Amino acid sequence: MKSNSVFAVTGVSFAALALSLASGASAQTAPVARGPAPATPSADDGGLQDIIVTAQKREQVLNDVPMSITAASGDKLARQGVKDVADLAKVVPGFSYTESAYATPVFTLRGIGFYDTSLGAKPTVGVYLDQVPLPFSILTRGATLDLERVEVLKGPQGTLFGSNATGGAINYIAAKPTNVLKAGLDAGVDNFGKVDLGGFISGPLSDTLTARISARTEQGGAWQRSYTRDAKLGDSNFSTGRLLLDFKPTDKVSFELNLNGFIDKSDGQAAQLIGVVPLGNPARLGALATYPVAPANDRAADWSPGQEPKRDNWFYQASLHANVDVADQLRLVSITAYSRYHHDTDVDPDGVASRDYFYNTVGTITSFSQELRLEGKIGDRLTYIVGGNYAREKVFQQDNAGPYNDATSAYQLVDAGLSPVPFFVYAQYSNQTFSTKAAFANVDYKLGDKVTLHGGIRYTDTSIDYAGCTADRGFALGQGIQNLLNFIRGGAGLAPIAIPANSCVTINSATLTVGEVRNRLSQDNISWRAGIDYKPSRDLLLYVSASRGYKSGSFPILSASDANQLRPVTQESVLAYEAGVKATLGRRAQLNAAVFYYDYSDKQLKGRVVATPDVFGPLEALVNVPKSSVKGAEIQLDLAPVRGFNVSLAGTYIDTKIRRSFSNYDSYGNVRDFSGSAFPYTPKFQGVADAQYEWKAGDGIAPFIGGSVSYQSATKAVLGDATLTPSAALTALGGLDIDSYALVDLRAGASIGGKKYRVTVFVRNLFDTYYWTNATRITDTTVRFAGRPRTFGVSLSARL
Repeated sequence: MKSNSVFAVTGVSFAALALSLASGASAQTAPVARGPAPATPSADDGGLQDIIVTAQKREQVLNDVPMSITAASGDKLARQGVKDVADLAKVVPGFSYTESAYATPVFTLRGIGFYDTSLGAKPTVGVYLDQVPLPFSILTRGATLDLERVEVLKGPQGTLFGSNATGGAINYIAAKPTNVLKAGLDAGVDNFGKVDLGGFISGPLSDTLTARISARTEQGGAWQRSYTRDAKLGDSNFSTGRLLLDFKPTDKVSFELNLNGFIDKSDGQAAQLIGVVPLGNPARLGALATYPVAPANDRAADWSPGQEPKRDNWFYQASLHANVDVADQLRLVSITAYSRYHHDTDVDPDGVASRDYFYNTVGTITSFSQELRLEGKIGDRLTYIVGGNYAREKVFQQDNAGPYNDATSAYQLVDAGLSPVPFFVYAQYSNQTFSTKAAFANVDYKLGDKVTLHGGIRYTDTSIDYAGCTADRGFALGQGIQNLLNFIRGGAGLAPIAIPANSCVTINSATLTVGEVRNRLSQDNISWRAGIDYKPSRDLLLYVSASRGYKSGSFPILSASDANQLRPVTQESVLAYEAGVKATLGRRAQLNAAVFYYDYSDKQLKGRVVATPDVFGPLEALVNVPKSSVKGAEIQLDLAPVRGFNVSLAGTYIDTKIRRSFSNYDSYGNVRDFSGSAFPYTPKFQGVADAQYEWKAGDGIAPFIGGSVSYQSATKAVLGDATLTPSAALTALGGLDIDSYALVDLRAGASIGGKKYRVTVFVRNLFDTYYWTNATRITDTTVRFAGRPRTFGVSLSARL
């Protein structure tokens, strides 16, 4: 499917819906009733208003929910330039986003994250769109389109949401169809030439049917520059759309159909070279040994000509949400969803222009989920939810590795001067089928006007069927493995074997043969939550809670020389304790704070293993860390001191630690005991602040000025001391450290015509701060992935 086809379909859909909505609006005789819209801080009444959330599967005032939640309205997200999950770090303290070297996103919340680069890696932070799960991180790129709000729930989840999660849950709530005709258009351009265009149209099609269609596209904006030649990278070519249909045939029955998807043909991100540490004999490096490191600025990077990082990915999802009121205080809810994702991405992660290392990753994901639940009340005291869900996902991934996309002979590359030594061209693949069955229940019981008890439980049974290996593409690699195995087999008195061309070459150490690795992981668990809250007045809530959450086990996709590398990690669990307060100070201030402690068992981590017999030394694999912990605190203060002036301040302190002896290998093959080490990608301090002042200037004009600051302290991209590398030069550059940084954004503009129109000029990363969110070793090179440089531009919006 081509991008221009999407634009054509979107344009026709907009036109057709506009005509239908217009006719529906004129024909409508009775509006469709809807629930209350979420309230947000308002500049008009000079005070803070209640925010309505659905974190517990029902509408509640945010300050009445006894858990730590960060909620932001769609207006606030747009104001602060939140266009993707990565941008949530601007509004959610304790949240970190890392773009892995292989183009798969990694989310970390309160120190709980899983850094794995495969498409089939289940995240520790669940992501949902209107309660429909997006089960893999790669599927979330288009979730921020046309939002009513986002809710970020912190701590283990499972008793209320569609899947278990040890870190938390991100629930995007799409803007819903309206019972009157509404439309909007948004456009923007920045100094790199990136154009952002989007809009929506919403309204009634009949007395019982309303609709909303929305779309957005981002084009252009290359911001990276090669520092060894005249070349640039970073163009966006991303389009996403959504159609919502709300059908309410009776007062007791309603349906919501959600059709959404995206097409991503954008450039990927290139890495910055910060050092060369040879994987083996330094003599094999050739010209790579003297390759210049990248300048310390956010735009400089390098990649191979003709092998630019590039995406050709698409995704679509269909979901049906049905509600049936079977009694006055009893509702039956059904949520059915199907999605499909296609992945074809070129990755050049080594930070150099020579053809040292290259991946073309192809894959598919299909996902089906069904949730059925009853939710209701018994009297005025007991609120309950009971139900079950089923999910089945299939994930195929193949990484085609080597200097070319074809099977060019490694020796031809040497003869052409493109590689200093023979480079074997190979592929690694995996086929996985996930099957999850769960039953859950959740209750809230009021002991009186001031005290409420909370409890929830979930039983989950998960199985993963796996098949995968490293396969030769040709016979150069197979010839080498065949010679090695036959030498070992000869010493053991075994007959020689023959490896066919283009076949699996992953070694089974026990049998000294090669072949596809097949395995099955089946596990179950019981997650739960218990708590009590005390509300002595309307403006004060005190709560304590304990909960246990799980993340399912996982198989890796690796360049596996040995079958032991493809063993799964088992499920991890977090036992969490939290105490918090939510206090409203008049209508001018809101203070929320919490302290927490997590007892973390079997944390999943990428490490190394040694096979028996030891042929290759330490090999990359997934491992479980037996015992670790997270402790911390967070605070958020919202202020509206005068009419039109709103301020939000929030901060998080997180202390993570491996509690017991855990010996493994660092990124450079050294054995270390990581006891006492902090988790990777987990800054100890994070803070966000946002302020805006808006005033009336007459004739329907309301100027505004605002700004935001986000800060995170230093962290590491690996366990242990990230600066202990074999290279003194690399150590001097910080190795695999991620330095602290603060980013400042500014905005100013005006609303015109009673907020029908809005113009904004903005600057992001005002001081052009050089920062990076990831650092890693890629075979012989060590690289960083820098954040975006200072960006300024203008945006326009219109609402009808």
